[in-house]
Amino acid sequence: MKDLGYYNGKYDRIENMYVPMNDRACFFGDGIFEVAYARNHKIYALSEHLDRMYDSAAMLGYNMPIRKDEFASLLYELSLKVDSPDQLIYWQVSRGTEMRSHAPQSELTANIWVTIREKVMMPPYERAKLITFPDTRFFHCNMKTLNLLPTVMASIAAKDAGADEAIFHRDGMVTECAHSNLCIIRKDGAVQTAPADKLILPGVTRAHMIRACAELGIPCIEENFTLEEMMNAAEVVIVTSGAQFRPVREIDGQSVGGGAPDLVAALQEKLYGNFLKETE
Repeated sequence: MKDLGYYNGKYDRIENMYVPMNDRACFFGDGIFEVAYARNHKIYALSEHLDRMYDSAAMLGYNMPIRKDEFASLLYELSLKVDSPDQLIYWQVSRGTEMRSHAPQSELTANIWVTIREKVMMPPYERAKLITFPDTRFFHCNMKTLNLLPTVMASIAAKDAGADEAIFHRDGMVTECAHSNLCIIRKDGAVQTAPADKLILPGVTRAHMIRACAELGIPCIEENFTLEEMMNAAEVVIVTSGAQFRPVREIDGQSVGGGAPDLVAALQEKLYGNFLKETE
C-alpha cells in the first residue's frame, strides 16, 4: 500500500477511511497522539513514545483497549503493509464514542487511530528559520493532546513568514516550539532547555539529547531562559523526532547561532547517528 489509515481494527488507504461522528475527538479534541519515524520499517524510539502515550492516557482516565506491547505489535504490523521503508507513523487515541456530552455518560473504551505515509526525516544539518509567537496554550502542555488550535495558529504564522517553526514564549520566557522542543547552547558551552513541567511536552528526542550530553561530557541545564538570552546564545537548536537536532539560523528576521558549531556537530552525530544505527 502507498499509505494506510487504521481505526479500531479496520484499515485501508487513508482517503477511504471514515470514523464515527460521535468519536469524542471530533467534538472535543478529547484524545492524545504520538508521531514517530520509521526507516527500513523499524520504528525509532517506539517504546518511549508509547510510554508517554500511556502516561497521558492514565492522567486523563482513558480505558485503553490494548496493552502497550500489543500496541507496539500493531504498529509494526501496519508499518509492514506500507510499501515505502521511510515512514511517518502517526497514532492517536480518543476517549471513546457516544452522543455528544462534555462529561461522558457511560464507561467508554478508547478508540485507536493510525495513519502511515511515506516521509523521510527532515534534514538535521540544514539551519532553520524561526519566528516567535505568544504561548496562549493551556496548562497541560506536558500531555500530547489533540487540542492543537494554538499550535495551528502559530504554524500558520510561521508559514506566512516563510519560517520553518514558531517559538512559543510566555511572560518573556521561552517554553518550546509549535512542533518541537528547543534548546540553546550558551556561550560557556552548556546546553540549556526549559524544565519538563506542565508548560512543555517532555519530548522523546529531548530526553535523548540530555542523555547524549551526559555521555559526551557536555553540561546540560534544565532551566527556563528568556527571549533575550535565546537571541544572544551561541546556538539555538530545534530538538524533535522529525529532525533530531537542527540548528537555527534566523529568528524574527535576526541572524542567530553559529557560535558553537563543534558542539552542534557532536550532538548531531550522536543523535542522528543513533537514529541511523537503530534503523539499519
